[in-house]
Amino acid sequence: MKVLLLNGSRRIKGCTFTALSHVADALKEAGIETEIVQIGSQVLNGSLTELVNEVHEKIKSADGLVVGSPVYFASPSGEIVSFLDRLFVSAEKDLRLKPACAVASARRGGTTATLDVINKYFAYAEMPVVSSRYWNIVHGNSPEEVVKDEEGMQIMQILGRNMAWLLKSIEAGRNAGIAAPEQAGKVFTNFIRE
Repeated sequence: MKVLLLNGSRRIKGCTFTALSHVADALKEAGIETEIVQIGSQVLNGSLTELVNEVHEKIKSADGLVVGSPVYFASPSGEIVSFLDRLFVSAEKDLRLKPACAVASARRGGTTATLDVINKYFAYAEMPVVSSRYWNIVHGNSPEEVVKDEEGMQIMQILGRNMAWLLKSIEAGRNAGIAAPEQAGKVFTNFIRE
């Protein structure tokens, strides 16, 4: 089993990466393979289309997804939002029913708004959302400060353990012959009447 972790920060090894690394460590302890993919800085470099295609290919063989973002102006980074907008249009069928979770990193506030935005992508694609014992957030202005956020670090560890448990439960169900629900055709309702 494998979980793909997306780092929506412009900083390659900053606070968001630190939080994602702790989730990845808990997954590895449970025998789950992980890969952290840097999104933020690559989108800034103009590689959005190539990056979406690359991650879409990785998602096909991944079993779960973690999306991390710093808080910029009380919401996720523009880079991760642009990336997710494109990814979920092209990869929705490959994301369906794969467990996912969002992680937010902030110096101070805006974390729950950031989680809300990212979690809506998962709901759109019928992805089970994994939770921890509190909101999936860490606080700090540097990786060193994030590590000192003991509650945040515990939340990341529990998040990784819960993701591993859900992945193994899905696999056990599949092995026991429990089929995934069939995908329904989309019904679109227009509330403007002529």
